[in-house]
Amino acid sequence: MTVRIPTLWLITILVCLLLPPSAPATTERAATPTPPGIVGEYVVLYAAGAAPSAARAAITAAGGQIIRENTAVGLATVRVVSHAASFLRATRRDPALAGATINVPLGRVPATTLNLSEAAEVAREVEPGEQPDGGGANGGPQSGGDPLSLLQWDMRAIGATAESAHATQAGDRRVLVGVIDSGIDGGHPDIAPNFDRGLSRNFVTDIPELDGPCTYPSCVDPPDEDGNGHGTHVAGTIAAARNDLGIVGVAPNVTLVNLRAGQDSGLFLLQPTVDALTYAGDVGINVVNMSYYIDPWLYNCPDNPVDSEEARQAQRTTLEATQRALDYARARGVVLVSAAGNGHTDLDNATVDTTSPNFPAGAAYSRQIDRTCRSMPSDGEGVIGVTAIGPSGRKAFYSDYGLTHADIAAPGGDSLDYYGTAQYQPIKNRILSPYPRALLLASGEIDAQGQVTARGQAVVRDCRGAVCGYYRYLEGTSMAAPHVTGVVALIVSQWGSESHRNPEHLRLSPARAERLLLGSATQRDCPTANPLVYPGLSANTASAYAARCEAGAGRNGFYGVGIVDAKRAVGR
Repeated sequence: MTVRIPTLWLITILVCLLLPPSAPATTERAATPTPPGIVGEYVVLYAAGAAPSAARAAITAAGGQIIRENTAVGLATVRVVSHAASFLRATRRDPALAGATINVPLGRVPATTLNLSEAAEVAREVEPGEQPDGGGANGGPQSGGDPLSLLQWDMRAIGATAESAHATQAGDRRVLVGVIDSGIDGGHPDIAPNFDRGLSRNFVTDIPELDGPCTYPSCVDPPDEDGNGHGTHVAGTIAAARNDLGIVGVAPNVTLVNLRAGQDSGLFLLQPTVDALTYAGDVGINVVNMSYYIDPWLYNCPDNPVDSEEARQAQRTTLEATQRALDYARARGVVLVSAAGNGHTDLDNATVDTTSPNFPAGAAYSRQIDRTCRSMPSDGEGVIGVTAIGPSGRKAFYSDYGLTHADIAAPGGDSLDYYGTAQYQPIKNRILSPYPRALLLASGEIDAQGQVTARGQAVVRDCRGAVCGYYRYLEGTSMAAPHVTGVVALIVSQWGSESHRNPEHLRLSPARAERLLLGSATQRDCPTANPLVYPGLSANTASAYAARCEAGAGRNGFYGVGIVDAKRAVGR
């Protein structure tokens, strides 16, 4: 494990709002190119229908050495020692190979893998003297909840409480929820009761050039660690236990499985994400949460005229390999849930991507994006795309949207919600969920005695006797997606049947689970004021965030078919 500040699909947009107008919105996660003669790694996709033996022979003939292979999808990570350009040309020409994309150029330390820490963003937003409640000093638990349940506006918004959905269904232990993310802190006291270490897997090898020094000799962390924090937060929203400590998740009785595919640095590379999906299909996972996009392309365009042929090949490889893996998992009973993204972008209309590719250093350039360009996995076929709302129910200011992209909406937090009113609370209007103690200690948000420091303005501690858990407020579509994932887990718990393959698991076809999920959503129309303008933004940025909601038959671009509703989902 290497301790890093989280950067996965979290809000970095506030940096542009709170820094002077000249400050850049992002800082590239940089690495250096791989010139001929330097060791580098590529991910190679086998041609559809090609025999693995033929693909392996083609890779060897081109000068590559396979170091990792996924035969279910037909994908291999390949080390190339020399002449990378000729290797890529060979992958385009050989009929046994469909294409290749760079994995991570090795040998140099990137300038940075971070934008700005979430802690720094929070510090800029907090009104002077404002502090969230902590240490259980919140008036006590709500009826049937845990001590911090009163801070969970999100669960009340979707009816995922003891008095509502949980009175009918709080989840079945036989339902398996896979969290494809940065990892899960399996020792967190609000997660440990529902965590399955035996089924959990880490598909990532820490890369010192990206992630910092390895803690373990093999650079492979145990399956119950999270060196970033993002995955733990997501997992807690799905299934934090009802145990008289901290919060309660959407489905507090289901089983959490860590399918780690993200680097500690925040990068999600193609091979680990594909491996996590195929493993989910193989072991009987019921639903996976995917709050990430696959690096280095935010949008993968198969034929963008400004891209080089090598760049087009790389993006086609990501598109096809990811879709193969999604299809593999869904065909084996896995419901696929993904965050829509935090670029406050209408994904149905042409826009500009200035952030891709996000490595090597300085490689990003401006590209016009059209409907042929897709962000993976959220734009994959068979994937439920989730947009984010704030506590007022409006589309969160950062959330991506679009009539053909938004399937359903869920609470993701909105630190600008209720701006100018007494209900404006830039921290508490976010989502509270478990967070690893080690990361908070490393960031200085708690001290050696476990007390929350002045830097930890977004951190809440709750203790039951000598056992203390730590929780953090975050916002993003990353936080919205796990609410939907949790409701899917409740649906499978309520309507599923014993698996013929494994009686210890419940099964429900993805098609039926999706019908129950979408059919039970609470419809919400486009706002009367359309486009929606967000108070609290500077004059320089307000127009960029103004969002027009397009309506269609039974759905719209902000909310899809509506806002997820746990009570209706288990009561139909």
